[in-house]
Amino acid sequence: MSTILLIRLSAIGDIVFASPLIAALRRAYPNARIVWLVQAEYRALLDHHPDLDDVIACPLRHWRQLWRERHFGALLRSIWVLRATLQSYNVDLAIDLQGLLKSGLLTWLSAARERIGLGSREGSQWLMTRTVPRGGIARQIGSEYRYLAETLHLPTDDWAMAVHYSATEAAFIADMLVEKRITQSYAVLCPFTTRPQKHWFEDRWLALAARLHTELGLTPLLLGGAAEHLAATRMTAASSGQLVNLVGKTSLAEAAALIDQAALVIAVDTGLGHIGIALNTPSLLLFGSTRPYLDTGRTNAQVLYHALPCSPCKRHPTCDGKFDCLRQISVDTVINTAKWLIKNENPSR
Repeated sequence: MSTILLIRLSAIGDIVFASPLIAALRRAYPNARIVWLVQAEYRALLDHHPDLDDVIACPLRHWRQLWRERHFGALLRSIWVLRATLQSYNVDLAIDLQGLLKSGLLTWLSAARERIGLGSREGSQWLMTRTVPRGGIARQIGSEYRYLAETLHLPTDDWAMAVHYSATEAAFIADMLVEKRITQSYAVLCPFTTRPQKHWFEDRWLALAARLHTELGLTPLLLGGAAEHLAATRMTAASSGQLVNLVGKTSLAEAAALIDQAALVIAVDTGLGHIGIALNTPSLLLFGSTRPYLDTGRTNAQVLYHALPCSPCKRHPTCDGKFDCLRQISVDTVINTAKWLIKNENPSR
């Protein structure tokens, strides 16, 4: 039995974008053992995928801590433990979906006979037996991974992102909704991400939350990671009780279960918003400094984006914090688009 190793260590959105490759590989190689190497904090996105045989956790954060603390011996031993784990699978084909030096080194450490790198750079291309450029149609969600699948002659006729969770997570969310006395349909709001130039404005989120409640009858729930606790607390206090704060109160898989049951997801360019699209929940994403895609591949998911001469600035904004691209997205536009998505999902409304 052949073994195929996929390597995409992070982050949430990128793992979700690449997820259709699992089903494509399974269809092409029904008897293969398919394994994914991912950073430990993201493995919940993959643990319950029916077409994956195993998920290997890479302790990259722990390695970084060991490096900062100059525990080089412990770092080397930990890397060698993961190397032994990878090589125990006798990998025939390893595909580096990240294309960075760190992912390329791990691909090489797997000792796979064939090593394919997607858009390999930083020297990782020299660790591959073959490289594939990042191609596809830029405006389409996850197109670079579909392009890779086509290059490798994998089936793409049923190409769809997928996120799975267990009955345990579903039960946890059901109990949480009862505890929070949420008895009506709800909207999940995801305003937080890694960079300020990707953030919409707090006053607009608050105005939006009020209108979701009054105009669409949806309870607005605030979702995010523990690092956003202070901002979430501030927004909840300013909302006069309209926002329900669930930030830092769910695991990644539990957040997926919450999103799956939502009537609507509204998010900035962040992993939780991409999970909404993967789970076929009506989703509206607000893009500013980035433009990874405009075509979501679903009629119930849209992106709002205003391109300016400086767009997309990515990590190097030139607007001195004004974020004009995001400022052009009004609350009226968001609420009207949300109404359209809800109406399309439930024509009787």
